[in-house]
Amino acid sequence: MAHNDLVLSKDSKLFDGMVIFTQVVGCGSFSGAAIATGHSNSYISKTLNKLEERVGVRLLNRTTRSISLTPEGQVYFEQCQQLVLDAHDAVSLLTQSHIEPKGVLKVSCPTSFAENHLQEVVSDFIRQYPEVNLILDLNDRHVDLIQDGFDLVIRATDKLAESSLVCRKIYSCKSYTVASHDYLKRSGIPQSPQQLTSHQCICYSNLKQAQKWSYSHANGAECQVEVTAKLLCNSASMELAMVLAGHGICRLPEFVMEKELKDKKLAILLSDYIAPTIDVYAIYPSRKHLSPKVRCFIDLLVDKMPSMSL
Repeated sequence: MAHNDLVLSKDSKLFDGMVIFTQVVGCGSFSGAAIATGHSNSYISKTLNKLEERVGVRLLNRTTRSISLTPEGQVYFEQCQQLVLDAHDAVSLLTQSHIEPKGVLKVSCPTSFAENHLQEVVSDFIRQYPEVNLILDLNDRHVDLIQDGFDLVIRATDKLAESSLVCRKIYSCKSYTVASHDYLKRSGIPQSPQQLTSHQCICYSNLKQAQKWSYSHANGAECQVEVTAKLLCNSASMELAMVLAGHGICRLPEFVMEKELKDKKLAILLSDYIAPTIDVYAIYPSRKHLSPKVRCFIDLLVDKMPSMSL
């Protein structure tokens, strides 16, 4: 018998009373919990008494008119609440695993990421789930998942804004400062971020501070430089085309220019400095009652992403 199995077997009543306890706290009364669970008031009271006896602390302060959590009860409740939610999610996953995905799935994804990494995912999804019709919106703009009616949004960023939405990281890569060899022959090679101010730069307008480029030196020192945008646009593909044409220096995620880097068409600049890492997230409204079509698409995303990226 494994050590973990032995530990669990010594406390077979570890979860007894946990659901009733969270119901009492959530309803604010024994009677409310009794109605919600279909038990009697006396059953609720006895269950709570047994729970407190087993854990060895008072969890609730009781009066004839109200109940309130003790400090120990508050700590215990926060943990119990998450465990109960996770248990519900587990049951939901079992139930939904038998439901064949169907209907319309609307997904938004940055154009360059889709072109480099999404084609196999989409092809496999269409083949595996014939009852789902896929709407794929390839656009570099920052869409609103709820207002724009998307089931799932794929977003690439170096800093994800706080949100009530659920985010799952599916990919991570470096960003590089690059230029064509032709441009560097004409304009010289910058040796530090500060020297970028005297160069033509190509900037991504979907960023809030498109012309402020941040770097970290290998020794830990950080710096930020404001560059001059010879071109400011909202398409990474257009940025790549213009930097290849020799119109300036650009900073792009690796997934946008993998082939061009491999073919030595671009030179990586400022190798002693570290540009922000770009993370790609699958974003959806809620993990609770996640629809089979969204869950299956996310599972394919995770499965098909290059293992070296995570």
